[in-house]
Amino acid sequence: MKIAVFGSHEGTTLQAIIDACAAGRVSARVCVVISNNKDSGVLRRARAADVPAYHLSSQTHPEPSDLDEAICHVLVEHRADLVVLAGYMRLLGERTLRRFEGRVLNTHPALLPKFGGKGMYGSRVHEAVVAAREPRSGATVHVVTSEYDAGPIVAQSEIPVLDADTPETLAARVQREEQSLLLRILTEIAVGEIRLPFERDGHRSRA
Repeated sequence: MKIAVFGSHEGTTLQAIIDACAAGRVSARVCVVISNNKDSGVLRRARAADVPAYHLSSQTHPEPSDLDEAICHVLVEHRADLVVLAGYMRLLGERTLRRFEGRVLNTHPALLPKFGGKGMYGSRVHEAVVAAREPRSGATVHVVTSEYDAGPIVAQSEIPVLDADTPETLAARVQREEQSLLLRILTEIAVGEIRLPFERDGHRSRA
């Protein structure tokens, strides 16, 4: 199975995927990495692992339709079976979502539908969870649609929010949970326990 990974920042989740594939824990390989940030750690990590890496953004393609076409072309060129958005801070375009319908997953550092939507990313999510005195938080893997965090949920993993938690300590624990959950889902896809594409109603299609 060939996985395309999108990211905007440091690329720790990308590294976890690369390491899991190299160790044989996930029967797949990362075939291409795309970032909207030319200076991102995700691109550096990809190049260090000899994975094709592309900076594609409004800087390289000012017209949204041209950017969408360029992204879709790269994914098709590298024959991606699955697309994973791991800390990617942009919506994908209509052409890409249509071409890879049911094959694009996003990780979100909260239990959707709570604490999701436009503007809810990174530290903002954990600040909101702590401020709301939520008893639990966690990670969500969901199918990507044209709306932020609105696609069918594939899986979730919960952790308690501790009395002593700050947004920073909660973020660190959620990130570990997020990576673990994503790797479990990728493993299930790779061995055929979950079929691609995911069904529109959000139910997992199992072999």
